[in-house]
Amino acid sequence: MSPRKTAAETRHTRQRILDLGLVLASAEGLEGLTIGRLAAELGMSKAGVIGHFGTKESLQLAVIDAAAELFVREVPERARGVPRGLPYLRAAGDAWISYLERDLLPGGCFFTAAAAEFDGREGPVRDAVVRMSAFWQRELRVNIWRAVSLGELPPDTDIDQLLYEIVAIMLALNHFRQLHGDVQAPARARRALERLL
Repeated sequence: MSPRKTAAETRHTRQRILDLGLVLASAEGLEGLTIGRLAAELGMSKAGVIGHFGTKESLQLAVIDAAAELFVREVPERARGVPRGLPYLRAAGDAWISYLERDLLPGGCFFTAAAAEFDGREGPVRDAVVRMSAFWQRELRVNIWRAVSLGELPPDTDIDQLLYEIVAIMLALNHFRQLHGDVQAPARARRALERLL
């Protein structure tokens, strides 16, 4: 077996673990993510799974990174190329709704669930969730500010309040869709965002 093939197989195995870990963690939480469960579902040994990550915490952090990659690909990347400011906010909002509407993960918004799971704790896992949330909020805040500076939003717009309301719409969408199975939730979120912007 060539070293190149071994490295490729290692990357493939690690990706399979992360893909399943992301699906399981989205539905059952990061704490429910166990080496034993992953090993059993993938037909691997526990040592084979842990060998890729070292610790459960490292696995959780890698799953958070995988969730962030998925979110970036499905939301900000879909709005790339749209003019900054209000057009970007609308496009990103629509992409965010679409991301939740298409049920890419069985538990809905990974970061909403992870935030609820870790908001009262301390440590690297919570810090990683906070960093992703802060990254996305910063992106939205910059575009709200730009929309105000371009005259697309009123000059007296409270940027932090508008950010809060955009995030609140998405949290409500995830709540009604996941907890109540409300198939109208995406349409309601679109109407709420349209009124807001």
